[in-house]
Amino acid sequence: MKSKKTLLSALIAASALSLSALPAAAEDTVRLGNLKLAHFGAVSYTQVLTDCGIKVEERIFAKGPDIMQAMVAGELDVGATASEAAISGRAAGAPIYIVAGFAKGGARLVAAPEAKVAKVTDLKGKKVGVTRGGIQEVLLAAELAQNGLTWSDQPGKDVQIVYLNYPDLNQALMLKQLDAIMQTEPQGSQAVNGGFGIEVMKPYDTAIGTPVRTLVMSEEFHDKHKALAEKFMRCFVKATKTFIDQPAVASKYVRETLFKKQLSETDFDSAMGNAQYSYDIDPAQIQVTAETMAKYGVSKMAKVPTATDFVKLDLLADAKKDLGIQ
Repeated sequence: MKSKKTLLSALIAASALSLSALPAAAEDTVRLGNLKLAHFGAVSYTQVLTDCGIKVEERIFAKGPDIMQAMVAGELDVGATASEAAISGRAAGAPIYIVAGFAKGGARLVAAPEAKVAKVTDLKGKKVGVTRGGIQEVLLAAELAQNGLTWSDQPGKDVQIVYLNYPDLNQALMLKQLDAIMQTEPQGSQAVNGGFGIEVMKPYDTAIGTPVRTLVMSEEFHDKHKALAEKFMRCFVKATKTFIDQPAVASKYVRETLFKKQLSETDFDSAMGNAQYSYDIDPAQIQVTAETMAKYGVSKMAKVPTATDFVKLDLLADAKKDLGIQ
C-alpha cells in the first residue's frame, strides 16, 4: 500500500498536470468588442490562435458606437471600430486610445438600378440610407458637401438621409424604400452581386482619403495591464499577417466562422477587393477625419480631439519589431 506521502505527491503532480491543460487564467483574458463585417475578420481571428498565451473573449455588436459605450462601461478591454466612433468617443471623454489600424477601405455608394444614379450629384431629390456612427456617415457627408449638395434626415434639403443598421440598408434598397445607400462590406458587395444595387463609387476622393478602421484599447488596459496588452497586440499582428499572407485562411474563417456560412465566396472576394487588412494608422488622417466630422456636424463634439493625444502606437511598433514585420 502506498504511503500517505506518496499519495500526496501523486495528487500534487496530477493537479499540476490538470492545471497546465486549463485555458488561460482569468487575468490572461482579453475582452474584445467586434463587428460582423468582412474586413473585421483578422481582429476576430485572435480568439482562435493557440500560440498567443491569452484567451480572447469576443462579443459582436451592431455598430461601433455600441462598442464605445461598452468600453466606457468597463465591459471591454479592446474594440474594433470605425475611426468615427473612436473619435466621437474620445471627444465625449471616453478613456480610450487608438492603438492600430486593422483595415483600409470597406465603403461603397450603391444605388437601386431604377434610381438612375450614376454620380453623387444625381442623389439630389433622393433618399439615401447610411448607418449612424459609422465611417460611411462621415464619407457620405464629405461627398455630398464636395458636390454642393445639402442633406438632412428631414425633408427639405437636396438629399434626405435615412439611418438604418447595415443589414437593414440592403433590405430597404431591395424593397425600393431607398434610392441609394452608403454601405460597408460585405453588404455593399452583396447588394451589387444580388442585382438589387449598382456601384456608383468608392468614396475615397475626399480629404479623408481611404478610411482606416481603428483598433481601440481602454486607457486602463493599455497603461495598467501592459504585459497583457502587449500579448494581445502581438496576437493581433500575427492574426493580421496570417490573413494578409494566406487569403484562403481569411476567406474560410470569415465565411464559415464569423458569418456562419451565410456569406458566399464570391461576396467575400468582392468585399475584400474593396478593403485590405492592415496594421498601421496615421494620426494625421485621424485628425482630418475628426475635423471633417466637426465641419459637417456628423458628431456633436464640444471640442475636436487632438489625434496625437490618443493615437498611441507604441505597442504596435514593438509587436511588429518582435515579429519581424516592416
